[in-house]
Amino acid sequence: MSSKGGGTALTRRNYRLSSDTDKPRSTGIVNEKLLSDYLHHVFPSTKQGPALASLRKPLGFQDLGAHLERLLSEGEPAEESRDQPVEGRLGPQPVVLDHTSGFEGLLFVDDDLLGVIGHSNFSSIRATTCVYKGKWAYEVLISSQGLMQIGWCTLNCRFNQEEGVGDTPDSYAYDGNRVRKWNVTTTNYGKSWAAGDIVSCLIDLDEGTITFCLNGQSLGTAFTNIKTGPGVAYFPAISLSFKESVAFNFGSRPLRYPVEGYLPLQNPPTADLMKAHKLLGYIKNVLATAIDTQEEKLLEKDCAVWRLHGEPTVLVTLAHIFNHFAPLMCKVYLVEDVLMDFLLGILEGGGSVDEHPLIQQLLDLFWLLMEDYEVNECLKQLMMSLLRAYRFSPIIPDLGFQIHYLRLTTAILRHEKSRKYLLSNVLFDVLRSVVFFYVKTPLRVKEAGLEELIPTTWWPTHFDKEGKDEREPKEESADERLRRRAYERGCQRLKKRIEVVEELQVQILRLLLNNKDKTTGEASRYIFLNKFRKFLQENASNRGHPTALCPPEYMVCFLHRLITAVRSCWDEGNRKSPGSISSEDAYVPPQLFYNGKVDYFDLQRLGGLLSHLKKTLKDDLASKANIIIDPAEIQTTSMDDLDEDEESGAAQRPFGAAAMGGALARPSWLSSPTLGRANRFLSTAAVSLMTPRRPLTQPEKVKVRTLAVEQRTEEDIEGSHGNDGLLLGRPLEEPDQPIADKSLLEIVDGIVMMYNLSVHQQLGKMVVVSDDVHEYAVALKDTEEKIARCPARRADILEELQKSQKVFAEKLNHLSRRLAWINATIYSKEKMLDVYWLLCVCIRTIEHADNTGSLFAFAPEFYLNVAMNAYSALKNYFSPANSMEELPGYEETLTQLAAILAKHFADPRIVGTDIKDSLMQALASYVCYPQSLRAVERIPEEQRVAMMRNLLAPYEQRPWAQTNWILVRLWRGCGFGYRYTRLPHLLKTKPEDANLPSLQKPCPSLLLQRHMAELLSMDKDMAASFLNSVLNQLNWAFSEFIGMIQEIQQAAERPERNFVDTRQLKVCATCFDLSVSLLRVLEMTVTLVPEIFLDWSRPSAELLLRRLAQLLNQVLNRVTAEKNLFDRVVNLRLPGLESVDHYPILVAVTGILVRILVDGDRQGVSRAASVLLSDPCFQLHSIQHLLGEGGGEASGSAAVLTSTAAAAARPVVGSLGSSVASPIPSAPGAAGPAERKHFSLHAYTDYISEEEKQKVELMLAFLTEESKQAAASTAPTSEEDLCPICYAHSISAIFKPCSHKSCKACINQHLMNNKDCFFCKATITGVEDYSKPASS
Repeated sequence: MSSKGGGTALTRRNYRLSSDTDKPRSTGIVNEKLLSDYLHHVFPSTKQGPALASLRKPLGFQDLGAHLERLLSEGEPAEESRDQPVEGRLGPQPVVLDHTSGFEGLLFVDDDLLGVIGHSNFSSIRATTCVYKGKWAYEVLISSQGLMQIGWCTLNCRFNQEEGVGDTPDSYAYDGNRVRKWNVTTTNYGKSWAAGDIVSCLIDLDEGTITFCLNGQSLGTAFTNIKTGPGVAYFPAISLSFKESVAFNFGSRPLRYPVEGYLPLQNPPTADLMKAHKLLGYIKNVLATAIDTQEEKLLEKDCAVWRLHGEPTVLVTLAHIFNHFAPLMCKVYLVEDVLMDFLLGILEGGGSVDEHPLIQQLLDLFWLLMEDYEVNECLKQLMMSLLRAYRFSPIIPDLGFQIHYLRLTTAILRHEKSRKYLLSNVLFDVLRSVVFFYVKTPLRVKEAGLEELIPTTWWPTHFDKEGKDEREPKEESADERLRRRAYERGCQRLKKRIEVVEELQVQILRLLLNNKDKTTGEASRYIFLNKFRKFLQENASNRGHPTALCPPEYMVCFLHRLITAVRSCWDEGNRKSPGSISSEDAYVPPQLFYNGKVDYFDLQRLGGLLSHLKKTLKDDLASKANIIIDPAEIQTTSMDDLDEDEESGAAQRPFGAAAMGGALARPSWLSSPTLGRANRFLSTAAVSLMTPRRPLTQPEKVKVRTLAVEQRTEEDIEGSHGNDGLLLGRPLEEPDQPIADKSLLEIVDGIVMMYNLSVHQQLGKMVVVSDDVHEYAVALKDTEEKIARCPARRADILEELQKSQKVFAEKLNHLSRRLAWINATIYSKEKMLDVYWLLCVCIRTIEHADNTGSLFAFAPEFYLNVAMNAYSALKNYFSPANSMEELPGYEETLTQLAAILAKHFADPRIVGTDIKDSLMQALASYVCYPQSLRAVERIPEEQRVAMMRNLLAPYEQRPWAQTNWILVRLWRGCGFGYRYTRLPHLLKTKPEDANLPSLQKPCPSLLLQRHMAELLSMDKDMAASFLNSVLNQLNWAFSEFIGMIQEIQQAAERPERNFVDTRQLKVCATCFDLSVSLLRVLEMTVTLVPEIFLDWSRPSAELLLRRLAQLLNQVLNRVTAEKNLFDRVVNLRLPGLESVDHYPILVAVTGILVRILVDGDRQGVSRAASVLLSDPCFQLHSIQHLLGEGGGEASGSAAVLTSTAAAAARPVVGSLGSSVASPIPSAPGAAGPAERKHFSLHAYTDYISEEEKQKVELMLAFLTEESKQAAASTAPTSEEDLCPICYAHSISAIFKPCSHKSCKACINQHLMNNKDCFFCKATITGVEDYSKPASS
């Protein structure tokens, strides 16, 4: 026998069966005649001799061995013919990838030398065997759908990083990514491939043709007249780009889609196959025959009800068969071709898996009659074949293939001993079993049969002017309604089919989560838990090898199945122990984060690194949670990794796959479909094969504690009497009630981590399909409207439009079916509830952790991230199909999340800048939407006030732009001319995503404004420092903006062609937006608490008012000056500077001026006017400019003052879309066709109310009057009397002790930040009023 296990099988036969031959003839088993009949029945002879029973030689156990040998050798090819080389093929058997010399670039190759991953720009590799005559085939299993060229090449082909298979004269390739064929030149060919497809490559050297098939369907002959003849032989070859991966099948396993007349490159094991099929026939005979000892006759019975009763006759017979069968079952080809087919056949009849106990009986038999190493190998190969079959089966409408393979997987995993072996050694170690929980999305809708399932397609056709779908279309026609309902019914049908698969996947997980099967050692759940943690560690370690990371699309499916399985286990346990909580209210207790029982790898905690927290919080741990940190542990964790001894790190690794050092010993995700250890790293740069299992980088040192995961037992996790297990160290704030099995808590914790790792990004990525549907639907509607308007005489245009219409409609048919699939697998109501449950788990976990005071710092950052991300996913990704409002307890959850954001965005226990930024952004977008803003208003009053206090902290030394934006949002809708969603001049531009927070309709919060007003009026110091910082930032932002537009203007004026850096434009626009939002916050403050500026009994009121006036005048002058810089840059219309316009900034300034000059009390108004007019920068024509009155005497010809948003070149669009021209006539004398109209608030009738306009007119009249009086009353001042700092005001203050002088405004502003004298740097102790003595 040529089997690997041959030697061992012989020795085994001797010890297992020797006792049988020594037994006396008439054994106690059954009598001799009956035994002989039985054995002849089980092992029928194939020779057609005298078939009469009477003439048959009696057969007993002592002759059975020889008899069986004889039967098996019948029909076997003679030894010499077996090893003869096949004509037309050269090279070794088995066929593998040539990892010694036949490659170019960087590649990872699997252990079995059949899977490959590209690791450089464009790497190529060929096989070890070539063909020169005849018809040959091999298959490629596509694991990733990127750029690859698969086909054949000769030995003279030279490849490099740019040219691969198909780019040289004697190489031919198919590329399903670009849907082309390549042989130096390229033409369209075939269909696009997707991950999970199988490409067959066929070469016919007699006819000189090459053909490719995709999933068994021929794509047609790709190449004819290929070069043949002496010295020309073709190798299978592939070129792939970075991270792309495939696995080859040259014939080491049965081809999935064999083609008649074509041979696989590798010979099938024909002799072994014959034997295996014969032996399987004998096993079936045993199963179908019963011995009736009373009647002394044999009975036929149904295989399905066979039981392993331990009858000696049957067992000894089976032992003889297994003696030959067992070694064969260690070979991939035979497991897939013989065993898997047999087992699938048992389940063929349908019904539930429980109704087929035969598989359990057979597995018992395997464990009983095969050596352990044989069962292990057999089960491993069987699981691999199942996984490969599941992953690479085409999608058909009823998902029959997927269901078939999942049922067998379930049946095998029901067998306890097999399940534990597979869990411990195969499922997460060799296989990527997460694939079992994935339902792949068909790229080619037609082949997946979606057209039959969803015959009618539908897409939204009503859009409002912002380009959003209207929620309840008012005028849906009867025809449309019918189509929509038919489409929804089709989606329902599809969903039901997918649910069958999902249900099977959950069943598999429930088997793995079984914690009752303790008879054969540790329960499955604890083995699963440790493997699951390890899986998370591989994916969380961002130094992870790219091949060890689980693709996000698998993660999403795994997450949902795991949630379903865990919740059902949780509720089952809850029914048994009445005091515990249901999975509805699940949370992760805070002890898990600090008692060291669960390994969080090196993930960031809220308070920083774990080693740092253990040092700083060890007293709190001792007092609150009774946990004493071993000083030695602090020592080791804080020591630098580099000091650790390398060997000691390696010695502590469990089975050579350490935290990260063994990344390559783990299944590689991208490459071969199942077995995937990308251990061999091939590089042409150093043409050497690196030693296996050696990662590219220096392996990370393994800290002692990270190994705990693998070695934990049930007791460590669940605890026993007096030992809390995972929940050691309960703080006093935690209720003392059982929550659930502690192992489930850890899995829930892992699920949250999984969501954070890659599920959220994937959910965001899949939204693209519905966005595409939306875009095409808008385009189609647009085209249909154009067709309706097309004049009859222009048939050419009509034809083009109809072509476009057809293309859009076809694309929409395709996409709407694809969307149905994605909505069923990813965005269904059930999946939405899963994500919502996860959000609630995170919220409750954060609340419990928050109650522990300083120990909150131990909570991992990802809980806060998941809470924010899950909410945004529910709102933005699931929303069109399922509305968030229908979720149970939705309002309350919103409020809880609002409380978390409000409390923690400025929580001193949180140190990470990224997480702080995320919290701030989440809060900022939270206050943009009416529903979530109301939730913020519902949180307890003290929390609201604390939040506002944090928002009003001075802007220095903190990221202030976001908090400023939050304040602006609370105000938007109340300010002067501040009720717009989009700026007036942007209405005509392309509608951006209407879900953006910045494009929401204004929803001001009067309640939070009231809190702000109370805080600022009560706390004078806080108000002064807050406003001082706002004014400082405004000064900075506006100065930066002006500096940048100067640079842009200079660049634009240069004669040579030049480019402005887009980044610079973006920064410029940002500075402008910041200036506008800071002005709005000032407007808000002036409106809510005018006394801060106008009540001069407050310490810094006068100073703040002077600074405000100074800044407002600066802004007005810069923006309104004649032919100024601002105008010129606005008129350049540069992409990226769309938001820079006169309207937003001038309206904000006007709002502040109106508030202090028109709406205040008399004393306040006169103070404000005097300060404003006394500012040296004040120019009355800047104010006149607001109303488009350019005061002729102030600025010469007023008509050319500015060109603005109201300019003829850019008509202002009113709400109805009509152009609104400026009503102000141009000044006489400057009219003419080239005249540009200038800015005027009158033009914005939709944006500024009549009342607001009247106030501006009043203000202008008042200031005109005041400035005339001021001009008349001020006596000219001599230069000596002016302040030597600003030269704008008279000297009015003298410093103590040094007696230097300046005006009050300068010294007050200086003293806010510095206590040294301007001139002599002495420390100023006091400032006194100074008035010039009368001249004698």
